[in-house]
Amino acid sequence: MRRTLLFLLLASPAALAQAPRQAPSPAPRASAAESRQQELDRLFEALRDAPDEAGAALVEARIRTLWQENVTAAVALLIRRGLRNMQARAPEEALEDFDAAITLEPGAAELWNLRAQAYATGGDTEAAARDLREALRLEPRHFPALITLSQIQEERGDAAAALRSFQAALALHPKLRGGEQRLRELRRKAEGDAT
Repeated sequence: MRRTLLFLLLASPAALAQAPRQAPSPAPRASAAESRQQELDRLFEALRDAPDEAGAALVEARIRTLWQENVTAAVALLIRRGLRNMQARAPEEALEDFDAAITLEPGAAELWNLRAQAYATGGDTEAAARDLREALRLEPRHFPALITLSQIQEERGDAAAALRSFQAALALHPKLRGGEQRLRELRRKAEGDAT
């Protein structure tokens, strides 16, 4: 044992460098962001192919969870507070929470969507539409943003745009609960059959 220690202490760095090396470890697994994106891709395929509303609702729930779970603990806390404020019909307080969350995580599309809902609830549809466009820029498959945008467009009297936005949402989520009925209503309005 002493000889081995003495050899290691006296051996030149060149001799140590020639010592056999361990085999390199396998390539690192996909990063968390890549894995999350791959799971989202699979879930969106499953959402399009869902056999019924119940199955689609389960896939939708998982997609929404993924959108909210890739944030820091502080942002998750702000989301929970903002949602509580929305339920308590306090959109101004919810806006503060979602503003702070977006400052911390500006790349999270779901945060822009949540703040848009708070703006819309407070009556500021212009700001809501801006936030929805940002959510869709960050995640073009964000069907809840498309649905909210459709509602805002309908309230503004632009039935054709509301129909287009809702059709885009249905292309992503064909088994959306109540989707077919809403589509029929928007078609009637866009064609001028409804007031």
